[in-house]
Amino acid sequence: MRLAYRSAYAALRGYWFVRRPEVAGVKCLLTDRDRVLLVKHTYGNRGWDLPGGSLKRGELPVEAARREMGEELGVMIDDWVPLGRLLANMHHRRDTMYCFRAELRNSNITVDRGELAAVRWFPRRELPADLADHVRRILARTAG
Repeated sequence: MRLAYRSAYAALRGYWFVRRPEVAGVKCLLTDRDRVLLVKHTYGNRGWDLPGGSLKRGELPVEAARREMGEELGVMIDDWVPLGRLLANMHHRRDTMYCFRAELRNSNITVDRGELAAVRWFPRRELPADLADHVRRILARTAG
């Protein structure tokens, strides 16, 4: 399954280079008090990132956040706090990332090992050095 994700991602990068599309997705800041849940994907940038994914056609951002967290982590979250949009240019595409936050306390996580290579809680003051570019910008949108 990981090979399929990597192959699809490589094909998409070629498409993005040629077409320069506008894409939309979600990034989800999941917290447990002072800890932040970070993931490493099996494809693309392999640094620590916030979980999330692409919006499907006609899907609202909050619906995408709910769906993606169910698919990637096996958690169902209804109490999302919107953190706004983040615009970025990555891999020859224009990304609009809708950012959300949810508090997870005592939640059981079931990791999709095809898509995620690692999942780990980090104290906010002890974040790893190899963070995806936008993680600190999204964290800055929250008070703590």
